[in-house]
Amino acid sequence: MRILESRQTGELLVRRGARLAEAEAVVQPILDAVRERGDAAVLEYARKFDGFRGQVFCLSTHGAAADLSPEFRRAVEVAAGNVRGYAELQMPREWSVEVCPGVKLGQMVRPLDTAATYIPSGRYPLPSTVIMTVVPAQVAGVPDICITSPRPPREVLGTAEILGIDRVFQIGGAQAIAAFAFGTETVPRADRIIGPGNIYVAAAKKLLAGEVGIDFVAGPTEILIVAVDGDPRHLAADMLAQAEHDIDASAVLLTPSRALAEAVSEEVERQLAVLPTAPVAREAIERNSAAVIVGSLEEAMELANRFAPEHLSVPEASLLVKVKHAGSVFVGPFSPEAAGDYVSGANHVLPTSGAARVRGGLSVMDYLKIISVQELSPEALCALAPAITTLARAEGLEAHARSVEVRAQ
Repeated sequence: MRILESRQTGELLVRRGARLAEAEAVVQPILDAVRERGDAAVLEYARKFDGFRGQVFCLSTHGAAADLSPEFRRAVEVAAGNVRGYAELQMPREWSVEVCPGVKLGQMVRPLDTAATYIPSGRYPLPSTVIMTVVPAQVAGVPDICITSPRPPREVLGTAEILGIDRVFQIGGAQAIAAFAFGTETVPRADRIIGPGNIYVAAAKKLLAGEVGIDFVAGPTEILIVAVDGDPRHLAADMLAQAEHDIDASAVLLTPSRALAEAVSEEVERQLAVLPTAPVAREAIERNSAAVIVGSLEEAMELANRFAPEHLSVPEASLLVKVKHAGSVFVGPFSPEAAGDYVSGANHVLPTSGAARVRGGLSVMDYLKIISVQELSPEALCALAPAITTLARAEGLEAHARSVEVRAQ
């Protein structure tokens, strides 16, 4: 693994282009076809890209959990319980307050009608993503929760059944995003589509944002680790845990200690030698990862905020005040990212590619609408009328002003 000085980082902390423009050109005809031809187009692309051979997209989960081991079922229940508890803490409350005499303001909290969660069927099965995307929707009260996955493995189907989801759509790629964005003869139209996917899924979500709600346009996964000292085995393991996701994944260590950087680099090599996923992890380490020598912890935190990483690991809680931009923060030597990926309770669907500058990870709020409520008494309206009519006429909106005056007569 490379060891760099902070002034040498150059392209390392500048994300590689996701080639979204190229992907958008590829998926646009798919989106248009699904919009125009519905199920027929979805079936055509499912057969072309996913090897789908059936006639019906919807797959029942009934009995799918029966083949799962007791250990796996218990793990799902632990993870789902913790994610549910965290999501419940995030739930906003409804309220109504008289902010001044005769003026009552409040908010209502309402769930979306339909949410679609996308579960990739790539290199690894992802039952954990089923938990992370379904459970917050359940806490929010979404009545119709759909899972779509082009080739759902038994772990995904079984997890869905454990969570009470009775159907999974066997659709993937841009055609799945389009189907849930527009609705088809057999696929319900979703209010929001959530979950990770490849570049074509990301491009489809980007193009359809506005017609359907999305979580964010995801890029390659990433971790930034800030460390002064610590066990090189732990730090190397955390970097490799990220690198094994994908050859485009990024794992960066920021440290003022050259000795630590060298020790972690050596440990990465030792662990790669016995890692089953080494072919993927090694390429990600060599292409996109490094240990970076910084002058101080302050410089490390400045670089971290500039990068706005999906995952940020810091050595102690005192540094949290310096965190401005991150998808999720892992504090201390016994808070590995893998804990958050699976069972600690915080969500693992997180913003990548710098999106952490503008939002945090997936939460119960992604499945809710906050609806404002206002109620004025006649006396309150009369008291506010001069300000209302003055502002309305300043904007040239005479009917607005008259709609107040007609009530004050």
